Amino acid sequence: MIVLSINGQDSQVEVPEDMPLLWVLRDVIGLTGTKFGCGIAQCGACTVHLDGQPVRSCVLPVSGAINKKITTIEGIGATDIGKRMQQAWLGIEVAQCGYCQSGQIMSATALLAQTPQPTDTDIDRAMSGNLCRCGTYVRIRAAIKQAATGQITLPQTIA
Repeated sequence: MIVLSINGQDSQVEVPEDMPLLWVLRDVIGLTGTKFGCGIAQCGACTVHLDGQPVRSCVLPVSGAINKKITTIEGIGATDIGKRMQQAWLGIEVAQCGYCQSGQIMSATALLAQTPQPTDTDIDRAMSGNLCRCGTYVRIRAAIKQAATGQITLPQTIA
């Protein structure tokens, strides 16, 4: 039996120690916000936080997450930075197809936790492992900057 700390709660799972954390999260625990993209840690869709650091859960064996705090997209909004990032993402209307967005938000949130006022170079470096097939990189950068300043503009609803 393996005990994992996920989004502030302990979960017990009975899985092989070499099973990728992604499959434990999605298929065993039922947290499907973290996405499978490439399976080789190149696209970033599977990004989660492990003790606050962004990691690719598709290649991380579950044994590497024992005694560490795992945060997924389902739990990131419980943090101030995560909540601001999610609001900025909505305000800028970053998502198109949306598939990469949970991984993008997880990487962006880790960036702001380490670098509260990132430069364009900081953003480029932190986000370089996250691919967006829709090409929303300009909006991603704008959302990160909004979340950093706290000056978040939510979209207007059409009456």
